[in-house]
Amino acid sequence: MYLCDRVINMRFILCKMALAHNFDKLQKGLFLLDYDGTLVEFTPMPEMATPSKRVLDLLKKLNCRVNTKVVIISGRGYMDMEKYFSQLPISIIAEHGAMIKNDGHWSHINLSPDSWKRAIYPMLRQFALSCPGSFIEEKEFSLVWHYRNALEIDGNIKSRELIQVLASSISSLGLKLLDGNKVIEIMDKSIGKGNATLKYIEENYFDYIVSIGDDKTDEEVFEVLSLNLTAETIKVGPGQTKAKHRLENVDEVLMYLEQIVSDTNN
Repeated sequence: MYLCDRVINMRFILCKMALAHNFDKLQKGLFLLDYDGTLVEFTPMPEMATPSKRVLDLLKKLNCRVNTKVVIISGRGYMDMEKYFSQLPISIIAEHGAMIKNDGHWSHINLSPDSWKRAIYPMLRQFALSCPGSFIEEKEFSLVWHYRNALEIDGNIKSRELIQVLASSISSLGLKLLDGNKVIEIMDKSIGKGNATLKYIEENYFDYIVSIGDDKTDEEVFEVLSLNLTAETIKVGPGQTKAKHRLENVDEVLMYLEQIVSDTNN
């Protein structure tokens, strides 16, 4: 798609939203924003993907809009999210919904003990050792095998093998597996961005919702919001999606949000 076509696509979304809703008259609007691949580019190591000043300033301005709530909804560990956004008065849903920060305080959903990690970790370690460049990340409520830094052919083959190896254990231990963007993540089956979104909007009234994300986990959010006539859902990047609209990359997401801030300030 040519640059002019992408800009036209972005303007189409803005126009559609502007025609459907007058921002100034909203009682309460919600922006649900994924992090990696949406607000920041993917990097070789997760800790390298820190928010730029542009992102931080934008989120602050967006959250300062009258009757607007900004929520970062990410699979990232909650300690990473706290480190990145502790100075912003926004809410955060981390670890795919297991950890939630509201009004400056973190809480977590009720989950069974994570003793399952002792059974799953050795399997992941075996694959990390046999696939150079891959590594394991342990979060509060999940285990993640990253293969972004492995040779592409090795990572693709090993990831399919790992899914097969984990299948029986996942079922018997009451877990679920997320086959994400160069990651395989294992967690309690009750955790999910879709469930977290549903709970959040049930507990808080919003008459307008914008959700933006790039990964398979964000499709859960798009599906939950698919029947909500006041919600606009936006997929970042290529691939099939349940979202209503699409932006091409992180830069277009930031341009899009900056345009919203600019329009409502004029």
